[in-house]
Amino acid sequence: MAILGAVIVPHPPLIISTVGHGREQEVQSTIDAYRAATKQAAAWNPEVLIITSPHQIMYSDYFHISPGRGATGDMAAFGASETKLRVEYDAQLRDEIIRCGESAGLQVGTLGQRDPYLDHGTFVPLYFLREAGVDCPILRIGLSGFSPLDHYRLGQCIAQAVENLGRRAVFIASGDLSHKLKDDGPYGFAPEGPEFDRQITGAMAEGDFLRFLTMDPALCDRAAECGLRSFQIMAGALDGLDVEAKLLSYEGVTGVGYGVATFAVTGPNKNRHFGEQCAELERTRLAEKKASEDPWVRLARLSLETFVKTGERLEHLPSGLPTEMTGQTAGAFVSLHAHGQLRGCIGTTGPTTENVAWEIVQNAVSACSRDPRFPPVTVSELDILEYSVDVLGQPEPISSPAELDVKKYGVIVSCGGRRGLLLPDLEGVDTVEQQIDIARQKGGISSREQYTLERFEVVRHL
Repeated sequence: MAILGAVIVPHPPLIISTVGHGREQEVQSTIDAYRAATKQAAAWNPEVLIITSPHQIMYSDYFHISPGRGATGDMAAFGASETKLRVEYDAQLRDEIIRCGESAGLQVGTLGQRDPYLDHGTFVPLYFLREAGVDCPILRIGLSGFSPLDHYRLGQCIAQAVENLGRRAVFIASGDLSHKLKDDGPYGFAPEGPEFDRQITGAMAEGDFLRFLTMDPALCDRAAECGLRSFQIMAGALDGLDVEAKLLSYEGVTGVGYGVATFAVTGPNKNRHFGEQCAELERTRLAEKKASEDPWVRLARLSLETFVKTGERLEHLPSGLPTEMTGQTAGAFVSLHAHGQLRGCIGTTGPTTENVAWEIVQNAVSACSRDPRFPPVTVSELDILEYSVDVLGQPEPISSPAELDVKKYGVIVSCGGRRGLLLPDLEGVDTVEQQIDIARQKGGISSREQYTLERFEVVRHL
């Protein structure tokens, strides 16, 4: 057997009556759709439920599957301690998923459990599944900081393990949508919130899982989405399968997006290998971007790749560099991104070498090997890295935050010998207050201390 079908469901505790105490009626359409989805899951008669949850234990570099024989949980954190569940885990299937994942080169297993109790992202779907009569073993799987393709690949490994053991399995992708839909919502409003929900519910309705893998990371971050990586694993579990997709409901009345959808497997379809399609699109995009890199970025790439491949620093500058690089001095930052996420950023606030070119050479090596937030870049990552180089103008003292503009100026916050710097025009930094706070924290400067401000402009090369 294989995956019989899948459902996408949100997980607001509010929709459980012992938690909502009547307030659940605000999202009655979601509850009605939830019951329809779990009724469909019951009709598939599963032997095991595979549940992915954003609130399960999550690591940046590891997919965690809950260990042990089973778990308990309740709604005590939401004022309903009497609402309890106990589940049994399918240990044999868990072991087979881990084996398949490790064979595929994924970091997956049961290590590092911090809390054995059921998280609410798992509990809420299970509550409605039990109500629908589904009471079979489960597996509880967390998300990670890996790429969309890696989440998809985990889904493929899950499907392979299910097939290897002949299980009848249903996939439950637990996840809310944007948390930024209303000014009076719990997380406020961002225009990217409704746009994310429009795109993601469109993908649900059409069964277009490629869109789950190719959503703009900046849009997702600003929308404060919750469940996308859960949906990506689900998409991988349905790799190569045709589905009958139904979007049963969408609501955003609480300021958080709730979508309910079902995907009944109807047979194989060679055109629905979305991981392969996504990988090809990404290769094409990166090749086009690399071909258009200017000399500043090409030099950063050459310096970094030389160091990662050989362990040696670049000894000579390439010929033909612009005089702006060889005849001037300035501070420079080199930033690295992979799959839309920061992978390293190191720079100098003022010149420390004989010219801008050597400043870039030096800081590219530091960005890939000395950023304390990340492990050193490996050879296997070189093809997916994207670079930006910021050449800094001369900092100038300012007397007030009113003289800053987050799009135009970077900021340096200083107190004694401590300094924190933040570049301008960064994703997610929308106000001067945010900019100053981040720079201050980077410099280890308390908000209670007296500090001075400087601003600077940059020329950004992408």
